Amino acid sequence: MRKLNLLFPVLLIFCSIGCESFGKKETHKEISIEKKKINDTLVKATVTTTFKTGNEVSEEVQIIQGTPGEVNTQLELYKTKILHENDNKSSDNDHKKEVKEVKKLKFALNPKSGSNTSGTVLFTEEDGKVSLEAHINGLSPGIHAIHVHEKADCSSDDGKSAGGHWNPTFELHGAWGNENGFHRGDIGNFTADETGHGMITFSTDLWCLGCDDDTKNLLGKAIIVHQGEDDLTSQPSGAAGARVSCSGIIQ
Repeated sequence: MRKLNLLFPVLLIFCSIGCESFGKKETHKEISIEKKKINDTLVKATVTTTFKTGNEVSEEVQIIQGTPGEVNTQLELYKTKILHENDNKSSDNDHKKEVKEVKKLKFALNPKSGSNTSGTVLFTEEDGKVSLEAHINGLSPGIHAIHVHEKADCSSDDGKSAGGHWNPTFELHGAWGNENGFHRGDIGNFTADETGHGMITFSTDLWCLGCDDDTKNLLGKAIIVHQGEDDLTSQPSGAAGARVSCSGIIQ
């Protein structure tokens, strides 16, 4: 079986239950789910559940393996069980339940256009906002553009299989927040240092990871790093030059 040199998403669900009365201790549950691709049809999920009550900490690890659909179904059943297992142990008067969900999606950037440019991208969704943190290596020193493109297809050598900028609201290209318009994929520019490393962070409530709003959902799109700088005015994409690194945003 051939090896796959990929990074896979990590989805974190944090659940905390605070007790209001009778002097009960706070209980905190943390569910960490790491998915890895086995081959073209099978995935494996390692589920680590950490229970914290007062100063006591315990862990439970489960392995779920199957097709993506089968694994996702089992994960949802497991999360439902963990979230609601206290319902049979105490009444609503004893506990006020608060569930906080944090989604994380991490993947690798792969070289394109004959470059050596690679890196990692981490998306985190929390409290209605999505944050991006990207680290890119193998760049020429200076300013480079990074955008979200419309298709999670990095199959072509030049990265053009990913299509143009993601622009579900059909606006002009421009700097993020420009009153004259900007694409939902117009992240902007970052600077690579003398070693060829660049880093960028970004946060917005106009993105989501897997929601039903097609104007916000990042899944199925791609991240593209460009050889040059986005001038933030040229149409339709800022004249940023060749696509030197690409990855699909796939869960």
